[in-house]
Amino acid sequence: DNYKAYWVQCHGMAGNGTGVNVRDMSVIPRDHTDAKAMSGRSDEMLFKVIKEGGTSISKSVLMPPWGATFSDEEIKDLVGYLRELCKCKFGS
Repeated sequence: DNYKAYWVQCHGMAGNGTGVNVRDMSVIPRDHTDAKAMSGRSDEMLFKVIKEGGTSISKSVLMPPWGATFSDEEIKDLVGYLRELCKCKFGS
């Protein structure tokens, strides 16, 4: 539910990086369905970027920090949802 409420504008309903805000963005949002790219990101890295924003892992400033919006448990759930979208795990 948090993904759909907060992230579809950028990452799209399907999670493939084609949300309605893309046309106004200088950086294309991550395609969360891309198993190859997503399997290169550890759960810890995904947790960090959600909590602290894109600059925390030297990525886009357009990815805001969500630590004030989501609890750590909600962030863990979001990481799990990202794994469902990509049908992958780290290193696979």
